[in-house]
Amino acid sequence: MGSISLSSVRKSFGTTDVIPGIDLDIEDGEFVVFVGPSGCGKSTLLRLIAGLEDTTGGQILIDGKDVTAAAPAKRGLAMVFQSYALYPHMTVYNNIAFPLKMDSQPKDVIDRKVRDAARVLNLTNYLDRRPGQLSGGQRQRVAIGRAIVRQPSAFLFDEPLSNLDAALRGTMRIEISELHQQLKTTMVYVTHDQIEAMTMADKIVVLNAGRIEQVGSPLDLYRTPANLFVAGFIGSPRMNMIEGAEAGKMQAKTIGVRPEHIRLSPTEGAWSGTVGVTEHLGSDTLLHIDADELGPITARADGEFAVRSGQRIFMTPDRARMHRFDEKGLAIR
Repeated sequence: MGSISLSSVRKSFGTTDVIPGIDLDIEDGEFVVFVGPSGCGKSTLLRLIAGLEDTTGGQILIDGKDVTAAAPAKRGLAMVFQSYALYPHMTVYNNIAFPLKMDSQPKDVIDRKVRDAARVLNLTNYLDRRPGQLSGGQRQRVAIGRAIVRQPSAFLFDEPLSNLDAALRGTMRIEISELHQQLKTTMVYVTHDQIEAMTMADKIVVLNAGRIEQVGSPLDLYRTPANLFVAGFIGSPRMNMIEGAEAGKMQAKTIGVRPEHIRLSPTEGAWSGTVGVTEHLGSDTLLHIDADELGPITARADGEFAVRSGQRIFMTPDRARMHRFDEKGLAIR
């Protein structure tokens, strides 16, 4: 079991409220991602769950048990850090085995658990190596292996891929998702990268200034953002936001349309503008357009779409997929 429940959880540093008060339920076996910009409180919230920070107020339950004042070691959780935190003088085997040795488990139990974890993580051929002989992705898998052998109620990941290059991040995203499918253990994952959140999570928690803006599945947040903050944060490239007369036509303060929901034409459309920078991504091309009376607009086109800088172009938004927001920035349904 690995359910986690937060009730009115607060954290203050002096007179500064970092987490003003959060209520959140994480179900057993869920993959939940905390996402938001730097300084939004996501890592602090994870550390509160882990017991690495003391709460200022509220209650934390793990499997229905109040652990608000419990030491980290008593919570049945395992944390994987951004920095790997491996012992450089130890082999991979001994790094993975370390928490079991500290727990004075029998040698045969330690050996079985270490080799089982190594097999799951494709580390069997590296057990005799030291961290300095491994790639960044392999070191991260060792850190995860050290967490696996503890058989925790839940895994907590604090931006574990931020030190890896883009290609390795993509590979590790898949590996961690596959690991979740194999272990079926609760995972709580912190990232500032909304692509990681969208591709890995069962449930995303969008945080801003220590508050929860919205909780939902990746597609829920993409299709029905609750407010301007979520609309602008979820989706890549970000949603186009338009104010003024065009928004007024839809009885809104702001309207939003995603780049992939704009049809482009060289001859006709609802909006017009001049093509500026184009980004060719292979299968897609992103066009950054100076739209007449609307300002900058980003549109996504097929990778074969022929266009040049300075060319006049017409745009037609899919109005069925446009989003409306009121003066407070809340979605109008």
